[in-house]
Amino acid sequence: MKKVITIFVVTLVVIIGIYFLWSALGRTAVAAEPDLNLDDTSSYGTDTGDGNLVAVQTYMEPADYASAEAFQAKLDGYMAAADAQGWLHENTIVIFPESIATWLVAANEKEELYEAETLQEAMQLMVLSNLPAFVESYTAAQGEDKIVDGLFRMKSDTIASIYQYTFAGLAEKYGVTIVAGSLYLPDPREENGELLLGPGKIQNISAIFLPDGSLYPNLVRKLFLTHDEIPFADPGVADQQLTFDTPAGKLGVLICADSWYLEPYETLAAQEPDIIVVPNNFFTEGGWDAVWHGYDSHPAPPDVDLADIDHITEGEARLKYTLDGRMQNTGATTGMHVFSSGVLWDMIMDGHTIIFTEDGIIEASPDARGAVVNYWLPG
Repeated sequence: MKKVITIFVVTLVVIIGIYFLWSALGRTAVAAEPDLNLDDTSSYGTDTGDGNLVAVQTYMEPADYASAEAFQAKLDGYMAAADAQGWLHENTIVIFPESIATWLVAANEKEELYEAETLQEAMQLMVLSNLPAFVESYTAAQGEDKIVDGLFRMKSDTIASIYQYTFAGLAEKYGVTIVAGSLYLPDPREENGELLLGPGKIQNISAIFLPDGSLYPNLVRKLFLTHDEIPFADPGVADQQLTFDTPAGKLGVLICADSWYLEPYETLAAQEPDIIVVPNNFFTEGGWDAVWHGYDSHPAPPDVDLADIDHITEGEARLKYTLDGRMQNTGATTGMHVFSSGVLWDMIMDGHTIIFTEDGIIEASPDARGAVVNYWLPG
């Protein structure tokens, strides 16, 4: 019996050793020269000296999230392209898309993960190769979807660290204000200039970085979650601070779906923004011209014509039911939608920059993969 127990223990130790060896191998990602797929560098308006908005439409692939170095190099490439055009100044606001840092959940993982064919395969590999840490995070998960919650919670320190280091560095390097897209973090808060985490629920948040690289004390928390987010994320509150003082004017920020509903505009109206920007992320199979199926997680606002549902396109709906029809009630005179594009495993991102002005709507190239789009604010 003693011999059997010894053999069992030795076998178990060997199996555990093999597992940890397998888990550790193949995590040294080599940062290749980033491919920006930069198809559009366009500018609109006239430089009056009153500042400008620069939309960064990133084209992202899994390998861009393999390491802090890969992520930083990719985003810096777009910033350098804008700088080369002469668009980056102390009164410039640069806007990145929603979820730009979400996929840092894949940072420092096994190389096979970035080559997986589907997101499901990538998630399974991440769970298996981080099993002890995942089990700990899974038990602390507070969302209905404990797997997704657990994965974000497990990697939250890494995600937050890379996010702040990258965007603080870019803001300081180029001397601009940056609306740093968004990401999912548990119980996030700003404290003494640091992005800190807690044990609470996961939220979709956006941070703003000032030209000296400092983190603005207030975080924007997405209020109207989509059906994909509801199982693991928690919404912000309706009366949160949504505006920021910048060298280009008072800036309002709405995260993606929040721009479709009335309540955030009521909050903004009380805070009197000059500009409203919306970081977006749009996963699609049919693209901008696909049929719009309406509001997927919350009731349609009362000003929505229900006859439009299943009759107009996604693009037409975004033009009709977001900034164009609503921002004038806040006092803002300029608005901008910024999207990401690219392919993340089996998911395709689509969209293009839309600028809302007092003189009408400007749409940047709908066919561009990566793009850097400038708009000079009117005097």
